[in-house]
Amino acid sequence: MDLRQSFLKAVRAFLPVCTLLLLVSPLNAQWQADQRLTNNGGNSLTSYNTWCIAASPGGIVQIVWYDDRDGNWEIYTKRSTDNGATWGADARLTNDASRSEEPSIATSGSVVLVAWQDNRDGNTEIYLKRSTDSGLTWGSDVRLTNAADSSLGPTLSISGTAAYLVWEDLRDGNREIYFKRSTDAGVTWGADARLSNNPSSSSWPVVAVSSGAVHVAWWDTRDGGIYKVYYRRSTDGGVTWGTETRLSNTANYSAFPTIAASGNVVHVAWEEYEGSYNTFYKRSTDNGATWGADTRLSTGGAYDWYPSLAVSGSMVHVVWMNYQVGLLYKQSTNGGTTWGPDTLLTSSGAAWNPSIAFSGTSVQVVWLDSRPGNYEIYLKRNPTGNSGVEELAAPSSVSRSPISVSPNPFSAFTTVPGHLGGRFALYDISGRRVGIYRGNRIGEGLAPGVYFLRSEGENTNPLRIVKVR
Repeated sequence: MDLRQSFLKAVRAFLPVCTLLLLVSPLNAQWQADQRLTNNGGNSLTSYNTWCIAASPGGIVQIVWYDDRDGNWEIYTKRSTDNGATWGADARLTNDASRSEEPSIATSGSVVLVAWQDNRDGNTEIYLKRSTDSGLTWGSDVRLTNAADSSLGPTLSISGTAAYLVWEDLRDGNREIYFKRSTDAGVTWGADARLSNNPSSSSWPVVAVSSGAVHVAWWDTRDGGIYKVYYRRSTDGGVTWGTETRLSNTANYSAFPTIAASGNVVHVAWEEYEGSYNTFYKRSTDNGATWGADTRLSTGGAYDWYPSLAVSGSMVHVVWMNYQVGLLYKQSTNGGTTWGPDTLLTSSGAAWNPSIAFSGTSVQVVWLDSRPGNYEIYLKRNPTGNSGVEELAAPSSVSRSPISVSPNPFSAFTTVPGHLGGRFALYDISGRRVGIYRGNRIGEGLAPGVYFLRSEGENTNPLRIVKVR
């Protein structure tokens, strides 16, 4: 008898006492009013192609941008301790006579990393700053590159103590994609590794990590001089790399990719020109080994630029700017299989360079906006726009019996008190696993039906399920 049959037999035997009926309703998504986060006589800019917002445990959300209020461009940050509802003062991270620009931010636990490009050394190099107390205090600037030519456009990703950096570099006579990794949460870094190798221009890389795999996407002119989106992955944490794969399959211009991953599902979105600029999307369900078809997400048929992705379990969030109408947002509750309608976040075409993140049940979007007459940083949040569930990699086997839960049924979503640090799995009636979760909310994005909850930790005691409205 195989593992699946064994599980089904256990489920049928246990059915009278462990049936869990989910009456799932859609998210009650409510976007709040715009918040202006900066107010100075200079210009405050978010970066083009990376994340300028990140969330830490305990409701801490942080943004990063570059600012010319000091007479030259410097890196600034700002933090919230209540999931973006209120914000502290601006904090200046750099202080030198050079141009510090295009920052990227990433967090893991209480560690916060910020990388940017800086020309204090005569040519542009990548620098990094690190905080170990969720952005309260910061260490010194650390130079990460030392090449004969410019290193530009850094993007960071971190998972646990494994941190990853990608950027574009001109040291080889043309623009190529480079990579660097740290195994101690950004304290020390390994050697530079060249990821692209062709006589064309490879630009604006982005990076994501999930289940030990590192995923990198960028745009490239090797195909007749027209920009296309390319991808490369490592399945051993960045030690070795697979072949380069072209993701955008039409003859059209495709550029400015954004990437996110959860478990074995990898999501990529980009802008593409087909008579007008539109936002396109595709996903891989096998950790980047193969890819599905291109899907057009935008419906405006106009100037849809600069998408940004965030993923939380089966929930996928994407935002982009439309030059004519403002910022547009779209959501998938089933891992990118289907998508909901466009939501207009701003009614002004003055909004540029959006960046999206989630924090628990909240979704936040940050961008630069010219409506005050100069460029300032704005934020919009939806406190109930995310499931609050983190989906993890599936375990190698099913080794424990289902556990009983109560009450039955519950609607909308439910919490699992006392289970914040553990992992649990949901199975449908056929024994198919529909998610491995860590957190205290389940149910959103699932079809109505009978499900089974089982602890993935050492403690197999029954968990009490509480209905939450």
